[in-house]
Amino acid sequence: MMKVANAFSRFARGSLLGLLLVLANCAIAEPLPSWNDGPAKQAIVAFVKATTTEGSAQFVSAAERIATFDQDGTLWVEQPAYAQLFYCLSRVPAVVAAKPELAKAEPFKTVMSGERAAMAKLTMNDYLIIAMTTLSGMPTEAFKAEVRDWLAKAHDQRWKKPFTELTYQPMQEVLQYLRDNGYKTYIVTGGGQDFVRVYAEQVYGVPPEQVIGSAGATQYEYDKNGKPQLLKQPKVLLNDNDAGKVENINLMIGRQPRAAFGNSTGDQQMLEYTKAGTGARLSMLVLHDDAVREYAYGPAQGLPNSNIGTFPQALYDQAHKQGWTVISMKNDWKQVFSFAP
Repeated sequence: MMKVANAFSRFARGSLLGLLLVLANCAIAEPLPSWNDGPAKQAIVAFVKATTTEGSAQFVSAAERIATFDQDGTLWVEQPAYAQLFYCLSRVPAVVAAKPELAKAEPFKTVMSGERAAMAKLTMNDYLIIAMTTLSGMPTEAFKAEVRDWLAKAHDQRWKKPFTELTYQPMQEVLQYLRDNGYKTYIVTGGGQDFVRVYAEQVYGVPPEQVIGSAGATQYEYDKNGKPQLLKQPKVLLNDNDAGKVENINLMIGRQPRAAFGNSTGDQQMLEYTKAGTGARLSMLVLHDDAVREYAYGPAQGLPNSNIGTFPQALYDQAHKQGWTVISMKNDWKQVFSFAP
């Protein structure tokens, strides 16, 4: 009996020691492992600690822990063009087949030509026309199914990966780190709200009701069998760019964010609005300055100019003047994607 008791005692001590080691490792595990230890990472960790530690002068109640994230260029790749634009362009042949008169009308004529040099000259207004035409005229459920099918097949030309795998690992960690500390994370994007809602929960862990984006109108009607449906209309209901982001945050969240993340002039007002609140606030901008692992564009800090995700020097200067944090992709991130450094 004594031998059994001694054996049990040794087992219990060993099990307890193992448990304590596991707990110790968990306790000392560094947050945001894909980030280099610098001002950007330190700003995030300090903000979370200050706003979630009870007794802290900057403690924020759970209900007020709101963080908003732009998507394109902030959470995933936006070069050489937005993923949704590629989807819209893929829809053009089907739209022209249904409406043959569009084959001779611009910008559809240029798209159907397949000439990349000509397509590169299309303006943002041309793309808006394409979007309004290709994103309307179908029931919302049919649209969701088509987007899922397209995402399953479409691949980025540079990395040969699905678009949904081109998310930034460091930003995925920020999303999870904030949620682990009681923050509710929202995507506030200039992209299509219906488009992003199709994959946001699977890709980012953000449910569709926490996605705010540009949205077209819908019309309630009945299909040929009398079943109710919503039909997408060629009419803009919400423009979620620039000041529209702030207006739609107020409309759909009703609370001022405590933290906001962006990467371009389209996010300026959202970061201004977030920083203007009382107490601890975090406004951050991703600067794409890593041409080797991703892309380099600005034109802030002498980087190449870009019509997509424009980050001018004036925005960079404003960030430093108003106490925002600029994230250098090159210097602050140990790795960019989950599949590559």
